Amino acid sequence: MMNMIEKIIAAHSKQAVVKPGEIVDVLIDARVARDFGGANVVKNILDNGLDVDDATRTFFTFDCNPGGSDQKYAANQHFCRQYAREKGIRVYDIDAGIGTHLAIENGLAWPGSTFVSTDSHANIMGAIGAFGQGMGDQDIAATWARGSVWFKVPESVKLVLIGDRPRGVSAKDIVLNLLNIFGANKLLGYSIEMHGPVVDGLSLDERITIASMATEMGAIILLFPPSNAVLDELEALSGKRYDGVNADPGAVYAQQLTIDVSDFKPMVAMPGHPHDDTALVEVRGRKIDSAFIGSCTNGRIEDLRITAEVLKGRKVAPGVVLKIVPATDRIWQQALDEGLIRIFKDAGALVSNAGCAGCAAGQVGQNGPEEVTISTGNRNFSGKQGKGFVYLASPAAVAASAVAGVITGPDTMPEEVANFGPIGKFDQYKAATLRTDAQRPTVVEGRVWVIMKDDIDTDMIFHNRYLTITDIAEMGRYTFDNLSGYEDFAKKAQPGDIVITAKNFGAGSSRQQAVDCFQSLGVHCILAESFGAIYERNAINAAFPILTYEAGLIDALGLATGDRIRVDYLSGDIEHLGNGRKARLNPFNEVQATIFQRGGLL
Repeated sequence: MMNMIEKIIAAHSKQAVVKPGEIVDVLIDARVARDFGGANVVKNILDNGLDVDDATRTFFTFDCNPGGSDQKYAANQHFCRQYAREKGIRVYDIDAGIGTHLAIENGLAWPGSTFVSTDSHANIMGAIGAFGQGMGDQDIAATWARGSVWFKVPESVKLVLIGDRPRGVSAKDIVLNLLNIFGANKLLGYSIEMHGPVVDGLSLDERITIASMATEMGAIILLFPPSNAVLDELEALSGKRYDGVNADPGAVYAQQLTIDVSDFKPMVAMPGHPHDDTALVEVRGRKIDSAFIGSCTNGRIEDLRITAEVLKGRKVAPGVVLKIVPATDRIWQQALDEGLIRIFKDAGALVSNAGCAGCAAGQVGQNGPEEVTISTGNRNFSGKQGKGFVYLASPAAVAASAVAGVITGPDTMPEEVANFGPIGKFDQYKAATLRTDAQRPTVVEGRVWVIMKDDIDTDMIFHNRYLTITDIAEMGRYTFDNLSGYEDFAKKAQPGDIVITAKNFGAGSSRQQAVDCFQSLGVHCILAESFGAIYERNAINAAFPILTYEAGLIDALGLATGDRIRVDYLSGDIEHLGNGRKARLNPFNEVQATIFQRGGLL
C-alpha cells in the first residue's frame, strides 16, 4: 500500500514498491531549465562531455527576466537559444510566461507525472497531483544527459482541512495560516498530501496558490489528489484527458493532521520571512510605497479577476506604484478579452508581459532601499524583491492597499487616501579576496564559525542579484553579504574554516551558487541540524561536505566561534581540539560518499 508520492516515484523507477528513506533512480517526464539557470546547465553539459538524452522531454523557459533587460540575462538567454537550436530543444521564450504554469497549460506535466526544473517552486506540480522538484544546475544537467536522477523517497504527512472557510479568506490566506501554524521547518523534508472537504472544493488556481508555497514551508511538495473539476480544467487547457492519482487505501503516513479552517483569517506575512504571519487587521494602516500582483503564487486568471473587482472605478493612491504581471501569456490574453487589462490601466497600474517579475529579481516588481511593498509573491526574504521591505498578502488585500496607500483589506478601506513619497538609497556591494581549496580530505581540521540561526535562506547566503555569475572564483566574495551580522564574512573567512549553524540551512531557492560560494572561499564543510531539501542535494552533488547533528552538540562540545575542531566525514566523529571533548555527527550516506569520492555528480 503506497501513498501518492510513493506511487508516483515507484511508477517512474524500476521498483514495484518504494518506501521512505530508499534512494531510487527516478525517470523524469519533463526536464526544464530557466533563463538564469539554463546557461549553467548547458555549461555543465559541455564541460563534462555530455549530451541530451531526449530533446522531446527537455525544455527551456525564459521567465525570470522576459525582457532581457539585464545584459547577463540577455547573454544567457541567447546562449541557451543557440544550444536549443542545435539540439532540437523547445524554448518557451520571453513571450510565454512562468515555466511551471506553462507546463500545466501545455501538458508537459500531468497527474502522476514527474517534472524537474531549476525553479525551486517546481513542486507547484503538486497542485495537479504530479511530482515536481526544483533542483540545482548539476542535477538538471545530469537529468538532461541521463533522463533520470537519484531521489530519496520522503516520508509523507496527511493533512486534512475541515470546517467552514470564512468569507474573505482566500487560498493565499489559507497557506499563510498554515505557515503560521507549521513555520518553515516543522514539515521540513516531508511530502504533504492535502485532503478533506475544504481541499475538495478548491479550484485549480487556488490549488496552485497553495502548492506554490510548499518550499516556504520546508516541505518537499504539497500534493493534491485531482478532483473531477480539476481534471476537466486540465483537459480544457491542454486538450488531453488525464486520470487522477490517489493514495492506496491503508497507505502509511508519518503523521496525520487535521486542521479546522473555520478560524482562519486574512493574513499578512511580515517582511523577512513567509512564515512570520499575522492577521491583516494587526498591520492595517501601515503605509506602503508599492504593490505587486503576480508571481507563480497569484498570477492566475482568478487572481486577476479579484484584483479587477477591487480596482474597478478606483485609482491607485498618489505616490504608490502598482505592478501587475499575469503568470502566462494565455492568462494575459484572457484578461485582455475580459476587459481586466483596461480596468488595471484605468486605475493607474503598470501591466507587464507574463513572467515571474520581481520575485526572481528580473523584469518588474523590484523595490529600493527603505521602500515598503505589499506583494502576492511567495517569498519576502530580506533582499528577495529588492532592498526594501516586503509584506505578503492576497490579491484582494494587495489591490485594496494600492488604492488606499496603506495596508488594508477590501472591506476596510479608509475614506482618505495616503499620499507620500519613497525614500532610501542603494547599498554598496562589498568585495573580498578570492580563495580556493582543491583538496577534499575525509578528515579535516579547521576554525569554527558558530552561527546559530534557524532558516538561513539562500538569499542571505548568496543574494539573487549575483545569480548571473557562473565562475566559482567570483562567488566567494558575496558569501553571507545579505545575512545580518555576517556581511563581512567573506573578508574574515580563511581556507579550512568550518561553519556550524542551526535548522533548515539553505532554505529557499535552487541556486547552486549558495553552495559554490563556500567552495570559492575554501571552507571545509558546513554542519547543521538540518538543511533545506534543495540545498542538501546541491551540496552533495557538488562534492561539498555537509553533515547534520542532533540538538545539544554545541553545548556538549563547548564550542564557540574561533575554536578548532576535527571532523571525520565517514565515521561522523567530531572532536574539540582545545578541550578534547568528542561527539558524533551523522556521517556521509553511501550516495554522498560516492559522489564526494568522484569529485561531484558530473
